[in-house]
Amino acid sequence: MVRSMAESERELRQQICEIGRLMYQKGWVASNDGNISIKLAADRFLCTPTNISKGMMSPGDLIIVDANGNKVEGSRERTSEIMMHMTIYAGRPDVGAVVHAHPPVSTGFAVSGRPLNQAILPEVVVTLGCVPLADYGLPGTPALSETIKPFIPTHDAILLGNHGVVCSGGTVWQGFFRMETVEHVARIALVAELLGGPKLLPRGEVDKLFDARARYGISSHTTMAAGCPITAEDADQSEQITVTRDELIALIEEAVAARTGR
Repeated sequence: MVRSMAESERELRQQICEIGRLMYQKGWVASNDGNISIKLAADRFLCTPTNISKGMMSPGDLIIVDANGNKVEGSRERTSEIMMHMTIYAGRPDVGAVVHAHPPVSTGFAVSGRPLNQAILPEVVVTLGCVPLADYGLPGTPALSETIKPFIPTHDAILLGNHGVVCSGGTVWQGFFRMETVEHVARIALVAELLGGPKLLPRGEVDKLFDARARYGISSHTTMAAGCPITAEDADQSEQITVTRDELIALIEEAVAARTGR
């Protein structure tokens, strides 16, 4: 994706700073956490630097890197997580921006090893499908990029194991709003768990939502796949226990022996 001349770099710098302030105000980042980038051209990316609060940036603080993540402009240093951004851009030519943060509730799901993959909200099914969980990768190392590679082609939002969330979009605002959706559904999923567990949408309704994307003007790379999202039928099957005849006989014999003391 190559930006038009009408959308000046100055405007994009201001957008990143505004989104950084919103992320900070919402409590999605603390201290110097998080990073944001925008693709300006095939070998030119506008990025937040390291060691700065995303809520206190000015346009002049941002830097430019090339497709290999090497800094080419700016007085500050690049973030150690820049290659996670470059990996997403390399895997998705349609992506124009990447947003990474640590929203508390969705990060809580990532820390507990749970993806946000239940079909509970129509809006989330339509826009994101589901949010998978990538394995933990040490921040600032190639391991972090490797863990997300399998999910990049088919997902716009990914939970990072024991780390946070990364979202991509055609614009930086789209990436931000997808992050907002992830945290919103995580909060609702948590409340549903506290109230005894969510009631999942049936597969037929999920299929209708996927089919309705074009009508709603929504473009997404996520397609219906096993377990993404988990529907009511999937949940019912997961609760069934299957045993063989021999296993059942052994269980009965064990129970009888325990009851009779033999």
